[in-house]
Amino acid sequence: QVRLQESGGGSVQAGGSLRLSCVPSGYGYANRCQAWFRRAPGKEREGVAVIQRGTVTHYGDFVKGRFTISRDTSNNGLFLQMSDLQPEDTAIYYCAASTFYACDSGSRMSEEDFRYWGQGTQVTVSS
Repeated sequence: QVRLQESGGGSVQAGGSLRLSCVPSGYGYANRCQAWFRRAPGKEREGVAVIQRGTVTHYGDFVKGRFTISRDTSNNGLFLQMSDLQPEDTAIYYCAASTFYACDSGSRMSEEDFRYWGQGTQVTVSS
């Protein structure tokens, strides 16, 4: 059974930083399409960042260079380094994993591309 466990969320002030981690278990697919999504209060879940085809990355337009997605190829762990956080970044952040090297949606980051999801970790940014 595949399980994705996120950690690293918390409460920070505007301008602060957080590093999210996602540790998979039972997921034996190396270098597949993996991503971070988020759901803000009252909004639909949206793609934050995706990594696929080994090292190709895409980010949501709102990221504007503030976040970096990366992974540990030794255990398929996934990370999201977030800096210059703003109140509008407040959301539950989810990691997601596919069984394919590339996601059909590419930079659009469609939820449909991802088979496995974590439970989410809360990020709260105060002004």
